Amino acid sequence: MKEKDLKVSLAGVTLQNPVVPASGCFGFGYGMAEYYDIDCLGSISFKGTTRDPRFGNPLPRVAECPAGMINSVGLQNPGIDAVIAEELPKMREMFHQPIIANISGFSIDEYVECCSKIDAEEQVAIIELNVSCPNVHGGGMSFGTQCESVAEVTKAVKAVTSKPLFVKLSPNVTDIASIALAAEEAGADGICLINTLLGMRIDTRTRRPIIANVMGGFSGPAVFPVAVRMVYQVAKACSVPVMGCGGVSSAKDVIEMMMAGATAVQVGAANLRDPYACKKIVEALPEEMERLGIDSLSEIIGVVK
Repeated sequence: MKEKDLKVSLAGVTLQNPVVPASGCFGFGYGMAEYYDIDCLGSISFKGTTRDPRFGNPLPRVAECPAGMINSVGLQNPGIDAVIAEELPKMREMFHQPIIANISGFSIDEYVECCSKIDAEEQVAIIELNVSCPNVHGGGMSFGTQCESVAEVTKAVKAVTSKPLFVKLSPNVTDIASIALAAEEAGADGICLINTLLGMRIDTRTRRPIIANVMGGFSGPAVFPVAVRMVYQVAKACSVPVMGCGGVSSAKDVIEMMMAGATAVQVGAANLRDPYACKKIVEALPEEMERLGIDSLSEIIGVVK
């Protein structure tokens, strides 16, 4: 078989392949290094980080679903200062590829502070701005549900950072393309989508919600067609690169999402079912490319018209 070219470029950052474990599903990577050499991955989007340490939401916070799962973990993390002082150095011992820093916040000031701090870290190549958090100064509505708030937080973060900024969008909106365009016009170097859909499960014996927080983020194979559709819409509307995410669990899924317009593809819930999921996808890509007559992955990005 002819050697295949798996390399892709995200806003000037070259990845050896497009496979990226999604934030929240791979920790800070070094825990997974016990299972395999994580240097085979294109990048890692590390656990969503906030200004202050967070324990997360009350238990239970995970519910199984057909072809997926619901989680309401609540951004459990040690806080930005501990991530910089402790987690990044440990991560770099095991992982020598570009690192994506997923930053979350509950106010623009918090986003600005965290992104400014992480921007100064040499290990970090890309900042991923999670705008699916509730805006505590905006009535609790997610930053990512309105063009104005997406633009406002994107512009504020771009003013204090030099690294490529990818804005991670929520799918829980009516018009995903208009929100992606608002991020791009405010200075975003790329878009990541989709985050989880809002879901709920009920225990029919107790007649109560399974999740203590009542609702949570629905992810897994069931959301893949929604993710492909939104990646396609955003890639057609925007000129910046897109990282696709949502229900990806195979090399075929990666190629399908890239054909829809994704330059790189994040793998989330699949890692929770199988710790080797990303490794298996990376290893299967050349064979899937051969089957489809593809020599270079960069050639198929957005080929679907």
